[in-house]
Amino acid sequence: MSSKLKVGLALGSGAARGWAHIGIIKQLDKLGITPDIVTGTSIGALVGAAYVANNLGKLNDWVLQLDKLKTAQYFAINRSLQGFVNKNRLRTFLNEYVVEQELEIENMQSRFATVATDLYSGREIWNTRGNMMDAVWSSMSLPGLFPAIKHNNRWLIDGGLVNPVPVSLCRAMGADVVIAVNLNSGIVGKHFRTDIDDVEPSIASEPPKSWSGKVSHMVTDYTNNLFPKRREQKEEAPALLDAIAASINITQDRITRSRMAGDPPEIILNPRLSHIGILEFYRADEAIKEGIACVKRQQTELSYYLSMDK
Repeated sequence: MSSKLKVGLALGSGAARGWAHIGIIKQLDKLGITPDIVTGTSIGALVGAAYVANNLGKLNDWVLQLDKLKTAQYFAINRSLQGFVNKNRLRTFLNEYVVEQELEIENMQSRFATVATDLYSGREIWNTRGNMMDAVWSSMSLPGLFPAIKHNNRWLIDGGLVNPVPVSLCRAMGADVVIAVNLNSGIVGKHFRTDIDDVEPSIASEPPKSWSGKVSHMVTDYTNNLFPKRREQKEEAPALLDAIAASINITQDRITRSRMAGDPPEIILNPRLSHIGILEFYRADEAIKEGIACVKRQQTELSYYLSMDK
């Protein structure tokens, strides 16, 4: 792209659906679209930081090797009940595959910023300077999963609570054309899966007696509880994680609609990801492929804006 128009890329929130951002960035690069400004909320902040720190390839390779067990290892109830996420594992992951711990936002070659929420005032906070890892962590501190983080003398939580797709931040940073990625399209009501067959308990499901069998059984139980096989049963109360996922989906869908109506981007990419659950990070291959496909579906529209810049 020439310097006539500054292109901004606004990467939205969406938990496990966020791996689609990787496919989207890769496909945009193939089309010759290199954003001048990258903003991100929550998982969008994580992928955006990996991109501007030249770690997107490493992140791509890492997420593709995730399975249920490896994903589950990042979640554990801590004694302070601040969240489910294993903070030490997460910090190691961010340092190795996203952004090195000592890097500062203002030292990046590309302009970058994240969105977070002030826990006490509810204000939208734009992280445009300072430590990149803290900016990413604060943006993705989803209540109940991640503990709040103190950054620039504020206790911050997930930016998706106030600005799930940070188009406005792209504009404020000088973008003339904004490509927005909305991961929340069509998600309401899709958190209850109906494609799971009922399985009646039987004697065969009793814990095995051998040591190795018991370990395998415990691992299976843990992962099944973290990633439950959900089905819609109106006569029964939804499972805890289903209810949490539903609440997050509804909230982010409504906020996204409102914010996008008030500040519409030039291009909206809506990857079709409603089948991927909030914590199903092990489904990265599906999400990345859909991100690529999403860009291809809107290649004509993208080409139009490319031609304007010549």
